[in-house]
Amino acid sequence: MKSKRRLVSLVGIGAIAALSLSACAGGGSTSSTPGAYKLSFVQGVAGDEFYITMQCGIEAEAAKLGVTVNTQGPAKFDPTLQKPIVDSVVASKPDALLIAPTDVTAMQAPLNAAAQAGIKVVLVDTSVDDPSFATAQISSDNNGGGKAGFDAIKQLNPNGGKVLIMATDPGISTTDARIAGFEDAVKADSSFDYLGVQYSHNDPAEAAKLITAALAKDPDIVGVFATNTFAAEGTATGVRQAGKQDTVKIAGFDAGPAQVKDLRDGTIDALVAQQPALIGADGVDAAVAALKGETVTAKTQTGFQVLTLDNIDTTGKDYVYKSSC
Repeated sequence: MKSKRRLVSLVGIGAIAALSLSACAGGGSTSSTPGAYKLSFVQGVAGDEFYITMQCGIEAEAAKLGVTVNTQGPAKFDPTLQKPIVDSVVASKPDALLIAPTDVTAMQAPLNAAAQAGIKVVLVDTSVDDPSFATAQISSDNNGGGKAGFDAIKQLNPNGGKVLIMATDPGISTTDARIAGFEDAVKADSSFDYLGVQYSHNDPAEAAKLITAALAKDPDIVGVFATNTFAAEGTATGVRQAGKQDTVKIAGFDAGPAQVKDLRDGTIDALVAQQPALIGADGVDAAVAALKGETVTAKTQTGFQVLTLDNIDTTGKDYVYKSSC
């Protein structure tokens, strides 16, 4: 039986910080009372435990405040699939739209149009190139999470070595920030040889294929940072198939049930878990405050926690994402 190395818990607490600039809610709700407010939530992708957990937070907060919310999401994390959903939502004239844009450029115009139609737009998780139209932006400290991913790998490989990043696609604000955080950290440490980024297009099978090829080229790779759920799932599969789970340490972003199973099995060594339910609840609060004409914090960051075998059943258990509400 292979031995499982335990990683000392690393906790990255991103301050739930107001990154100032308060935005006053102007404009107009079509509803006369808070209880009549209609909200729409457009996920980055349907069926992803991160967005399911966010939906749970949104629905719980909406029920608490007495507002209604409709949730939709594309079958893939793809702006060509998300844009028609946004267009349909805008046509239905909700009071507010909570959305995780799937591309920083492609979703700019559709969301500008939503704001111009008088809909309060709250960006939850991801963003766009110019978010000035948004009532509020709420996301994790993704740059800090990328650095935490490197710190986890470094602790398991104190002598350094070759490392790479398995990402989804360029042009996604959150994963781009995670990559930047990891890159800044690894480039500042001369004991590590950074092999760059591989893009798996949010496809676990593609991630497994890419990591298999990377290990064939560089069999002495010591660590991989996977920037989201599907990248982590595929990386774990590829490392397992290559029989390298004892030598390749994986730090993954997100904490869905599959990733937690890989953590327990020893294939993944650390998970940077976000707080999607809190992001969703804060999004509802911001939307309703804006509709009531109250002052809204323009930009908020939520925290994260690094999950390991040492804390997954104690302080880390509440950070595991849900498959249903």
